[in-house]
Amino acid sequence: MAFLTHFPLAPIHHHSSSLFTRFILSSKPKTLLILAAISSPQTATSHFSSTSTINPSSSLEILQDIPIAEEAPLQIAKEKLFIPPETEISSEKPPRILRGSNIVLSKYARDAQVISAEFVKSSVETEACPSDGSPEFALVGRSNVGKSSLLNSIVKRKKLALTSKKPGKTQCINHFRINDSWFLVDLPGYGYASAPNELRKDWNKFTKDYFLNRSTLVSVFLLIDASIPAKKIDLEYASWLGQNQVPMTIIFTKCDKRKKKKNGGKHPEENVQDFQDLISEYFEAVPPWIMTSSVTNQGRDEILLHMSQLRNYWLKH
Repeated sequence: MAFLTHFPLAPIHHHSSSLFTRFILSSKPKTLLILAAISSPQTATSHFSSTSTINPSSSLEILQDIPIAEEAPLQIAKEKLFIPPETEISSEKPPRILRGSNIVLSKYARDAQVISAEFVKSSVETEACPSDGSPEFALVGRSNVGKSSLLNSIVKRKKLALTSKKPGKTQCINHFRINDSWFLVDLPGYGYASAPNELRKDWNKFTKDYFLNRSTLVSVFLLIDASIPAKKIDLEYASWLGQNQVPMTIIFTKCDKRKKKKNGGKHPEENVQDFQDLISEYFEAVPPWIMTSSVTNQGRDEILLHMSQLRNYWLKH
């Protein structure tokens, strides 16, 4: 179901000239807050499955309002919302915010459902990637962050990207064609200590080359484990993407995991907020973010709606 929330605002008129955030020191957020409801909780091998056909989800065809979840909502300052270009919000026209995110829904959010998915190819350099000009979204994150599980959840197929008990197994740029019109891209995980040093250098080199030179890349989806406190390597990765003006969406994974001592005594919502606070100094505006769980499928519809509005805007411009 399309998870949306509506909230009244003081008069605001906002029009973004750019779809993406830029790397620059930001001012302190103002005090006006918007309440965005949080959904209640209800590494890959080199072998991939072939074509998958999925029955379209009617919930993504018709955007439908959902009551606010009963658990404590997350407070979001208006300056921390991701407002897509050509989207205006005001007290007369309050924003529609994707649940468990800071993302305002725009007129470009359409054709979001996944009908078919197939593995296309693995590449070890950017030049060898598919060259048909289709828009693409790249998934990247620290090893064992749940990247392959999220990819399988997005397409509603358990083994499109085969998960492995041994992290760090994805070693190529792996392209999956969605609906015969756009790509999901599975990139090597970073920060896997057991991988040989030379191999880690190769992964970093061709992954960064892909980020900087792939003209059809709409956005990088940076996966962050929300069940544990922020890791230095994740903060550095987000910083590098910002410094190089690579369009980025933060996907917080494992949000179904609740408070445990080993997680620093914090809920996922608290780790999400901490991570945003730590990276806020690097961005003029907070990047779009979504809370997810591959176990409960929390955030799946939100990811698809967000991808659809980024993709459709990219195709138009």
